[in-house]
Formats: sequence, C-alpha cells, structure tokens
Amino acid sequence: MQLFYQPNIPERIHYLDDEESRHALKVLRLTEDSEIQLTDGKGSFYQAKITKANPKKCEFEIINQSKETPNATFRHLAIAPTKNLDRIEWFLEKAVELGIDRITFLNCDHSERKILKLDRLEKKAISAMKQSGQAFLPQLDEMITLKSFLKETKANHKFIAYVDFGNEAHLKDLVQSDQSNLILIGPEGDFSPKEVELALEAGFIKVSLGLNRLRTETAGIAAVHLMNLV
Repeated sequence: MQLFYQPNIPERIHYLDDEESRHALKVLRLTEDSEIQLTDGKGSFYQAKITKANPKKCEFEIINQSKETPNATFRHLAIAPTKNLDRIEWFLEKAVELGIDRITFLNCDHSERKILKLDRLEKKAISAMKQSGQAFLPQLDEMITLKSFLKETKANHKFIAYVDFGNEAHLKDLVQSDQSNLILIGPEGDFSPKEVELALEAGFIKVSLGLNRLRTETAGIAAVHLMNLV
C-alpha cells in the first residue's frame, strides 16, 4: 500500500497537502472510503480512510495507529556536500533508505559548495522515507562550518574519516551499539590538516572506511552502512 506523509497528525490535522492529495486522487485514483497508510515521520504509522476526495486537500479519518520503536543506536553523519548537487541528493536518498537518524552538512576549508538549500533535499528525504516504508524522518541540519560544529556537537562516540593510509583503525570495529555514533565525512579535497587537528582536539578518532580512496558521497554511504552493522 502507498505510504503518505503528514507530519501534523498528532495535532489533529487530518488532510494531505496539495502534492500528496493530487497523487492520491489523480495518480492512484483513490476515492472516498479508500483506505490509505500514513506516517508522521516521528515514529507512527496510521491506517486511515478518505472522507473527502478533494485533489487539493484530501481529508481522512484515522482508523488505527501503531508506533515504531526507534533504533537504540543513534546514527549521525556530518558531511561536506559535493559541488554536483545530483551526487549529494543521491547520497541523501540512499542514506535515508538505510536508516540514518541525522545528517549535518558541513562547510569545510576545501569545500567547493558553500551554500545549500534544504527545501529540495527535505523532499528527497521524505520520498526516500516513504519508498523504504519507514516511520522516522531523519533530521537534516543547515550547513554549518566545521569549526562551529565541533564546538556544539555531542555524541558518545565521535569519528572522522580521514585519508591516512597509516591509520589501521576501521570504523566497523569502533561503532558501538545502543550508543550515539557520529562520523565526519570531508569534501572532495578532504579535510585540511588544521581541521583534522581541531577534530582530534574535540575528541574525534581518526578512522578508515577501507583500503580504497572513496568519493565523498560513496564514503557517506559506506559510513552509514557500517553504522548499521552494529
């Protein structure tokens, strides 16, 4: 069954937005009394029935609600977005499908992209959440400088993926279950030596993602996958 998204169901807003309404009625050709499944992106699934088939504001009533248990291992990835927006959108889509909990976008010394608008990325995240049948929408943070991020971030275990071929510590061996894990992924030019120094001073541990040199978006996917293994 098609999964729809309405974040304000707990506030008793029982209708779909314009885009979701059009999709339900014009594309899926649902009608009054058709049953639909929704999520609020906050951990709940809802079984509902359409009560007013308005293509601009499709109204529904709740039949049943079920709550999902959040993953005990919190997975936070902070990444410098690529110059090519398509590549960071691809990363975001796959990271959401894999179940990332939070993504922060970093502005680093070697970043080629200094500005990032979240509107389109949020839509991509919602679509990926629905496609993969999840009840939790990950938190997306506005772009922030790495220096500022290091000052305010908190996690039980903090890692920085850095191209250092003498580094034998692998992320898969250090991620801890039932804890909050955060990993930093740098831009295509990697973190500057000063940024690595600041991260280490802030309690981050240098880790490897494998023997091969990875593109930024590939490294991001690898890190999310490795955090999922615990």
